[in-house]
Formats: sequence, C-alpha cells, structure tokens
Amino acid sequence: GRHEVWSWKTASKESLCLMWQKVKVQLMLSMSFLTALFWYCRRLYSFLAQLLKRWSNYLQRQLIRNLSVLPEVDLLGYSAREWKGETKQAKQMREAYDELFRSCHVKYLRQVRRDNYSVIRAVLFQIFSQGIPFPSWMKERDILKLPEKLLYSQGCNWIQQYSFGPERYTGPNAFGKLRKCMEALKTNWAEISATRDHEERGSMCNTLFSDESKEYKLYEAIKFIMLYEVVEAYEQIKSRDKPVHNLFSLLFARDSSSDPLSFMMNHLNSIGDSICLDQVDLFLLGYLLEVKIRVYRLHRFNTEEFQVKYPDEYRREWNEISLLTEDDHYYHIPLFRT
Repeated sequence: GRHEVWSWKTASKESLCLMWQKVKVQLMLSMSFLTALFWYCRRLYSFLAQLLKRWSNYLQRQLIRNLSVLPEVDLLGYSAREWKGETKQAKQMREAYDELFRSCHVKYLRQVRRDNYSVIRAVLFQIFSQGIPFPSWMKERDILKLPEKLLYSQGCNWIQQYSFGPERYTGPNAFGKLRKCMEALKTNWAEISATRDHEERGSMCNTLFSDESKEYKLYEAIKFIMLYEVVEAYEQIKSRDKPVHNLFSLLFARDSSSDPLSFMMNHLNSIGDSICLDQVDLFLLGYLLEVKIRVYRLHRFNTEEFQVKYPDEYRREWNEISLLTEDDHYYHIPLFRT
C-alpha cells in the first residue's frame, strides 16, 4: 500500500513537472512574443509620431507661405531689419516706428501681402478677426441682389465692362461672377462674425486668407459694393431726392470719376491689378463698411497727416480698425499693447 501511494505521488509530481515545463515554455514564448510586439508597437508609434510631426510642420510651412496676412512680429525689430543704414529716409522711418512704440502703444505688427489688394485685405482681415458684424445697411438689404438690381432695375449695362483685378474683361460673364463674389463675402462674413471664440475665429481667418481664389472674391465683392454705393449717390444727386455724404461730392469732383462709369473704368477696374485704393476711396471704404479707419502714415511723420481717419465723419458706435503704411500704397496691421 505504501509503495502504491509513493508511486502515485511520484507520478503526480512528474506529471506536474512535465506540465510546468510545457506551461513554462508557453509562457516564455508568450513573453517573448509580447516583448517583440511591445517593441514593434513602440517603434511604430515613434515612426507615426515623427511622420505626423513632419506632416504637421509641412502643412504649417505651407500655410504660412500662403498666408496673405503673416503672424505678428515685434515692431521695433521689424523697423531695425527693414530700415538699416543712415540715410535720411531710414532715420525718419526708425523715428516714426519709435514714436508708434512709445506714444501710440503699438508693439507688434502683422505684415500684409504687398499687392494691389493690400489695403482692402488689411481692412477686411481686421473686420473678420475682430468679429465685427455686418454694417447696418447690409443687414437691411440682401447684398446678393445688388448686381441684379444694378443691371436690371437701374439699367447699368456697362457693368459688363467690370474687371476682376488682373482679369481685365469678362463681358456677359460679369454678372454671374459678381454674384459668386457677393455670396462668398456674405457667407464668410456671417460665419466668422458668429464665432465668439477669439482663437477659433483667428484660425478661420488664417485659413480663409491663405486661399487666393477665395479671398480675391471677397475683395471684388467689396469693390462692387463701392460701385453700387457710388451709383446710388449719383442717382440721389441727380434727382435731388435727399442729401448725400460729402465724400461723394469729393469723389465726383475728380475728373477721373465724375460719374459711376468713369469711377469704375478709371479706378475700380485697376484695383487689384495695377493700382491700390487712393485716399478718397479709403473714405468711401470706411463709410460703406461703417468702420473708423485710423491710418498711421509713417512717411508723413512730424506732420499733421501722420495720423488720419477715414472717413472724418463717423458715428460713435462704429468700430475702429488701424492701418500702418510707409508709402500710401502697401499697408500693414499695427497691434496695440498697453
């Protein structure tokens, strides 16, 4: 009986040992597999992280390269880089930038692409980035119907000669293109101004102002609204229906814009192509967008024209935006810090 008990214990022990050996082998294989899998996953994660980082950097470089309004830079640093040397002009510009820094609390600026849409871009970017809503008159009318009204109701068939920046002639296609421009302006303005989060609104602006085809539609819509307002004012002056703003008298006093057609042909059609907005047009731009445009004209430093507002007559509730120019042609956006 003892022998049988010993044999049973021995057999059980040997069976357990054999079973443990098999389990041990399986555990070792499983641990080796898990170790290899962990190492592989870690390498894969590292590879994907590097790939994602490179792709993100690439997209960021592409976005910055395409941005028509660059990120903010230090004002005095920009001045030192752009106006080196000891010429009279360089010294005056550095002094003007120093004055902006000390007295006007301008600490940074955002550079705006140097083309003939520069001033419209700088104005519209600030309206969007600040979340400024539609002007009061634009809330009361559907701006999508303005091209149709001008063409059919007021019989201005000559708008077929309207030029879209570098695209000098469109003929019968002008109406359809103007409609698309107005749609782009209304849609983007409504969407961005409805966004309350400042960072999200800034991201939306950066995306919009890095797409040339989209942003150019906005500028052409603004140009057309300027033309529409000029036509309206001209008709009121002819019919003596009601008084118009003094800026229209100033605009029609120019030989080159004595009526809406000459205003379009000699001024608007070239904006975005060969010329930028001039001073009179800036009055009109501020008036129709219902914003006070404060311009720091650095080349007029130490004169009464160093700071100018467009228009000079405005309502108290209008928002204020600021521009900075060195030559009345290209404009940048000054940023204030107290």
